[in-house]
Amino acid sequence: MHRVVITGIGAVTPLGHNATATWNALREGRGAIGPIENFPREGLRYGIAAEVRGFDPARHFDEKKLIQYDRFSQFALVAAREAVAQSGIDFARDGLGEDTAVVIGTGVGGETTHDEASKRLYGDNNPRLHPLTIVRLMANAAASHVCIEHGLHGAAFATSSACASANHALAQAFMLVRSGAARAALTGGSEACITLGVVRAWEAMRVMADDTCRPFCKQRRGMVLGEGAAMFVLETLDSAQARGAPILAEFAGAGLSADAGDIVFPSQTWTAKAISRALADARLDPADVGYVNAHGTATPANDPTETRALRQVFGAHADTLAVSSTKSMHGHALGAAGAIELLATIGALREGVLPPTMNFIDPDPECDLDYVPNVARERPLQAALSNSFAFGGLNAVLALRRAP
Repeated sequence: MHRVVITGIGAVTPLGHNATATWNALREGRGAIGPIENFPREGLRYGIAAEVRGFDPARHFDEKKLIQYDRFSQFALVAAREAVAQSGIDFARDGLGEDTAVVIGTGVGGETTHDEASKRLYGDNNPRLHPLTIVRLMANAAASHVCIEHGLHGAAFATSSACASANHALAQAFMLVRSGAARAALTGGSEACITLGVVRAWEAMRVMADDTCRPFCKQRRGMVLGEGAAMFVLETLDSAQARGAPILAEFAGAGLSADAGDIVFPSQTWTAKAISRALADARLDPADVGYVNAHGTATPANDPTETRALRQVFGAHADTLAVSSTKSMHGHALGAAGAIELLATIGALREGVLPPTMNFIDPDPECDLDYVPNVARERPLQAALSNSFAFGGLNAVLALRRAP
């Protein structure tokens, strides 16, 4: 079993078109939630989201390639390029092409393509769809295109488990590298879900906010959709040290569980089990953890359940634990959420700065932890967790240590 480290990060998010811009916004508490611009808002009850604004795909792809890519694949490809560049890894030179895995999470896949095809077929009554519709909308498209662009032939697949998709992808990639089944991995999550159809569907569930995202706050009114991607290079500690790569954090463990209960209502017992499994896998004591990047969706059910689960696992240490939800700034990017939040967790470990929970007004008696309200806080960390809990009762928690 190998120790696994992260040597590269790339991102395209509502907070910035690269990892540095995204992290700077997170530590400064700058949010990206605002009126939807992707399509007309007329008739929507909740016309706000955290969109990736100003992203011009023509700057990143030539016309012949671009025609193959849905927006979620575009985000993943650009983020992967940045992660590879920061890592300094050369898959061909280092002989890793045959043994590098690609695992990318997405909740809805090529939804912009799906939305366009549906409008053409049902709205315009035009039976002729684009010949590349299927290859653009399939959930594995981003993983396949990343493999093609970087010449990677290891295990490659998509994970799709709603809001836990990215953390499941990262956990699977971590396990492949740790076990030796892969020598390296390009992994993360990507989502481009802000379409009329998706927004309408979420509105129908009545879990959306009409003002902004206020996790763990008494005045919270629900979640706000986001989009984007974050990608990471994982490799063994020995490999990274041998080539003098920048080591950003150690990927120490992962904990997974299924509620096997209600399709939407979360279970304290099994979210707590995923957290405790992550600690055990990473060989961390609860007292070793100084920060948790929470799932924190700002819905009435999720935030108290996550709070109780953290108290169940951490006991008395929960009173000194710092917890924040960065969804208050970048929205809920569904299948990419965990990847963007891993970026935030790594930033907190590296710089000793805890990103805040923004838009916080009054505490909720049912949410009684330290949520780092509204202002980032300096605190040296040795270890941190990142939580993702999905509809369907699918839970995935990642454990990180400071770079060795």
